[in-house]
Amino acid sequence: MTDTPATAPFLTAWFEILDGDEPSRILDLISDDFSLSILFSTGDGNATDFAGDRAALVGYLEQREKGTRTHHLLSATTLGQDELFLGEVRRGGVPEASFVAAGQVNGEGRLRRLLIGRSSEIRFT
Repeated sequence: MTDTPATAPFLTAWFEILDGDEPSRILDLISDDFSLSILFSTGDGNATDFAGDRAALVGYLEQREKGTRTHHLLSATTLGQDELFLGEVRRGGVPEASFVAAGQVNGEGRLRRLLIGRSSEIRFT
């Protein structure tokens, strides 16, 4: 992660854990009624949608190239229980894609909803 101040503290911590040595620790941060959709585009109109509940998140984690890609904050904001995070994915320090994440954190501090869109076709930097 970058040294940019965190204005979406939950999602900032989420991506730091995801980029770390034990990305499966994010499973401890989700609520019982968690649901997600991660639309993962690789360009040329090809995309995979990891959608569902905890099992979908486990499936997403299992297919990831651990330690290969890192998430870097460009901008973020929080409004109530909702956090928005605009970032860049880098592979070996080289920009690969832009992404936007929206998350809703419940009253117990656990993630209820997660929506992520990723594209290698657009840059915000």
